[in-house]
Amino acid sequence: MSVNYGSKRTVVGAHYGLRDWLSQRITAVLMAVFTVVVLAQLIFTSGPIGYDLWAGIFARQWMKVLTFSVILGLAWHVWVGMRDVLMDYVKPVGIRLLLQVFVIVWLVGCAGWAIQVLWRV
Repeated sequence: MSVNYGSKRTVVGAHYGLRDWLSQRITAVLMAVFTVVVLAQLIFTSGPIGYDLWAGIFARQWMKVLTFSVILGLAWHVWVGMRDVLMDYVKPVGIRLLLQVFVIVWLVGCAGWAIQVLWRV
């Protein structure tokens, strides 16, 4: 016997919810751990805080790898947040697409520049 009451809902859409929520939390934790590591190095290092101290902190390979991970995590964190804001508040599709492309280009440029600076140390 067939049931003819209620609505048959077809679930469509991007299904970003849980994945984006989780990626925002994971990247936030990664950035928090990085902040604690840098602060600990600054607190437990003697001497004046200058270029030599900063260069020394970021010269070690494990710190470069951690910083590289944080740069990528920060870029992803910003992308997810900006994409959600643009999807929620910019209704004309053409303008939203233009803004999303701008955000992607800007984030790739910033991440590339940060990585270039990091590997110069």
